[in-house]
Amino acid sequence: MKLIKNNIVVEYNEKGYLMYSESFPGAYTRGRERQEALSKFPVEIKRYCRWAEIDDAETETVESIIVQSEESELKIHEADSDVIFLSEQNPLPKEEYELLKNRALKSAKDFQTLYNSVPDKTYTSLPKRTSFYGNVPRTPGEMYDHTNGVTNYYAAEIGVELDNTDTIYQNRVQVFQAIEEKEAFLQNKVFHGSYGEQWSLRKVLRRFIWHDHIHAKGMYRMAVKEWGESEIQNPYYF
Repeated sequence: MKLIKNNIVVEYNEKGYLMYSESFPGAYTRGRERQEALSKFPVEIKRYCRWAEIDDAETETVESIIVQSEESELKIHEADSDVIFLSEQNPLPKEEYELLKNRALKSAKDFQTLYNSVPDKTYTSLPKRTSFYGNVPRTPGEMYDHTNGVTNYYAAEIGVELDNTDTIYQNRVQVFQAIEEKEAFLQNKVFHGSYGEQWSLRKVLRRFIWHDHIHAKGMYRMAVKEWGESEIQNPYYF
């Protein structure tokens, strides 16, 4: 049986743990306790591999290793995040950029597919709560607008200015076009952005995929409870 090496970056505080896969950018787990979050990775990595069309994921064993750990003052238990991986500060090979770009584009398409399958875009069963950016989206429509809406925010953090479009896939396409117009964009310069947070192109690629998946999971779970698995599309294999 093949062994999958899964390097992990951890954000934590007294309220919980948010863990990211460095090896599979965009894959993540959460937990109140460290071991709880760690224990979820085998299922998460196999789900991610199936979504990303990485072969033989179902028959492989996942070995998770923590390579970086950062304490945070953010609401980690609610998926607030500002960590930059040490590896996200290195130059970005073109092959890796194309791979992650294609995954980010696929994720945008899949988000649209999931959203389109929800019968009522204004429905919610979720309680009101807030994050550092304001009210947490509760309806499918709000989740879609929020997930699409961070596009120009992420882009601006690495020096790319653009206006968002209404469609998540087209918005994702235009941001990559704008990034690729920047000279030496693959040098993966580290920027000191808003709220004291550090950003790089590699981090933006990871954040697009992660941010899509975390809100897609919330939308899918809520929608399935209301309309059932036969009604709601599941391109992420939740």
